[in-house]
Amino acid sequence: MKTLPAGFQAHLDEGTTTLAWCWRLERRYGAVFGFTDHDRPLTFAGTSFEPETGLAASEIRSLGDLSVDAQDVQGALRSDRITETDIADGLWDNAAVEVWLMNWQAVSQRVLMRRGSIGEIRRGRHAFTAEVRALAHLLNQPVGRTFQYFCDATLGDARCGVNLTGPLYRGTGSVTATIGDRRFTVAAGLGGFASGWFDFGVVEWSSGANAGRRAEVASHTLASGTATITLIEAPVRPIAPGDAFAITAGCDKRHATCRDRFGNAINFRGFPSIPGDDLVTRYPNETDANTGAPLRPLADG
Repeated sequence: MKTLPAGFQAHLDEGTTTLAWCWRLERRYGAVFGFTDHDRPLTFAGTSFEPETGLAASEIRSLGDLSVDAQDVQGALRSDRITETDIADGLWDNAAVEVWLMNWQAVSQRVLMRRGSIGEIRRGRHAFTAEVRALAHLLNQPVGRTFQYFCDATLGDARCGVNLTGPLYRGTGSVTATIGDRRFTVAAGLGGFASGWFDFGVVEWSSGANAGRRAEVASHTLASGTATITLIEAPVRPIAPGDAFAITAGCDKRHATCRDRFGNAINFRGFPSIPGDDLVTRYPNETDANTGAPLRPLADG
C-alpha cells in the first residue's frame, strides 16, 4: 500500500483532478529520457519529460505474491527520440524505468507508481509496445555458475584474460562486395588469417550506415586471398561496399580451442572432464579389455 504526500492526497480528494503519467527511462551507459502523456513539457528531479510522444500506458497490475507484475507502454516510433533501429540494436533492452503519476499543475505532488525495467518490445510499422517488468523479475534470473563442458567466460573479458587488441587476434578491412543481407567479401586486410579464425567473433563497424555498431560472426572462410564473412544476423542497416570494420577472433568455448588457439587453458572456465550424456549410454563390448575397471569418458580433443 502506498502512502501519498498530503498535498497529492488532497488533490485526489477534490474529485476533479489534473493528473499525468510520466516515464523516466535510463538506458545503458547512462542516457536518460523522459516522456509524458501530458500536452506540455514537465520537469522534476532534474529530468525533462517530453510531451506528445504518443506514449500510452495500460493498467498497472500488482499481485501479493512474488510473480512478476507487468505493465505495457505503447508509443509511436519517432526519428529523433525512439527509433526502430535503436530498438532493433537492443539499446532499449533492460533499460531502467520509473513510472510516476503526478499533478501537472503542481509537479511536487507526485507518487512513484512502479520501478522496473524494459522487457519484451514488439515493433510494428509505425509504433511499438514495450513491457515494463517489476523488480520481482530479477528473482527469476539464474545466479551463479553452471557446471558444464563449455567455457562460460566471454573471450577477452577479465575472467578469460586473452588480449584481443593485438594483431594476432584482430584484423581490419573494408567490404568489397555483399552477398545477401548478412554476408560480404573482403579482398584485402584479412588474407593472413586462416579460414575459421574469426568464427564466433565480432565485427565492429567503423564507417558506413552501421558505424559504431557490432555484429556477431557466424563463419569466416578464405579462398584465393579473399575472405568471406557471414554474420549471425543481418545488421539493422544494409551493408554496402566500402564499409570499414575491425574484426576480432572468436571462440567456440571448447577446452581444445582455448588450449591450442589461445594458449589459455589455465583460464578455461568450463569443466572438460565432467561426465556427459555419452557416459550414461556407454556399455562394455567384446573389443574392450573388460577388466572390471570403470568406464571413463572420452578425453577432450
